[in-house]
Amino acid sequence: YDQICEVVLIGWTNIALNGGQGPFSGAYPGPAKAVNVTTPDISQAGDDTRDHGGGLDAAIAIYGGTRSDWLDLSTGINPRPFPIPPLAADAWTALPDTGAQAALEHAARRFWRVPDDADIVAANGASALIAAIPGLWPVGRVTIPAPTYNEHAAAFANHGWRQSGDADTAVVVNPNNPDGRIWSATDLPARRMIIDESFCDVTPGASLIRLAGRTDTILLKSFGKFWGLAGLRLGFAITTPQIAARLRAQLGPWAVSGPALQIGRAALSDDAWADATRDRLEKDTAMLDDILGAAGLTPAGGTPLFRLVHARDAAAVQDRLCRAHILTRRFPYSTTLLRFGVPADDGARARLRTALKQP
Repeated sequence: YDQICEVVLIGWTNIALNGGQGPFSGAYPGPAKAVNVTTPDISQAGDDTRDHGGGLDAAIAIYGGTRSDWLDLSTGINPRPFPIPPLAADAWTALPDTGAQAALEHAARRFWRVPDDADIVAANGASALIAAIPGLWPVGRVTIPAPTYNEHAAAFANHGWRQSGDADTAVVVNPNNPDGRIWSATDLPARRMIIDESFCDVTPGASLIRLAGRTDTILLKSFGKFWGLAGLRLGFAITTPQIAARLRAQLGPWAVSGPALQIGRAALSDDAWADATRDRLEKDTAMLDDILGAAGLTPAGGTPLFRLVHARDAAAVQDRLCRAHILTRRFPYSTTLLRFGVPADDGARARLRTALKQP
């Protein structure tokens, strides 16, 4: 990350998920030295500071096939999404109006148990909010414990901020992507906090939502991960009314589409679906653990939406799976780390199991 800013890595203690229970706990070993690998580079942009999961088109360009041929396990997106309800015709034809916006925010407040003194800003994805947040304050220094979701560092760098280990502003991802670290209120490293809970809906007991009304605190929620509708582009910032007003001014009018307003409201109102999905994901990740363990991959962390493992040669494992048209996530700062999303069903699990057995 030194291409865009000075990075100070915060030391990590052992990371234990679910109270230390289960096979996926571990510690971040520090960034690996850069190495030359002979396997193809399937990162979308070729920029180590902005790499992401997804990017199936780039993999197809190298390994062939069509999108329907591939099993994409490179993201942490729920593979069995919330069923899209029937939509009013004017969701597509009319400009989004205040009533639909208020209904979505009311559903979000109830679902996440947002404190009364906090406000909610809906936007076209958490990424839009991440890009806007650094512009809320004068340029300064920010602490971003690594490794984590790299758009936070990129957003602050784009606004001219520099990273430091002892800044007044900090970003944490709870649970962290990619290792699943759970943050507590006493762990937070700065006075002004951005808490990204994009993956927290699978483990709502770990949420720090009670802090959302605190001065200079912003808590982010992503709709695409847990509800499995990443293409809808819907995200939320939960913060003080003063910061919320400034964010809305930056985003401008109609920050959320009409279909997203209606689908988001329906999903956030369906507690039965959410409860059943959490139960299913716990079972599905347990089966994924068995597959990865049988392949000799060592647990390194994760959440019920993805697993992080160590491989002797992550690039070689990724290449082998790509030849079977299975996409996983490799990280530019490590030669051993590989992330797997959750297969959707028995067929996908069998396909992964078979591919991992191939030489």
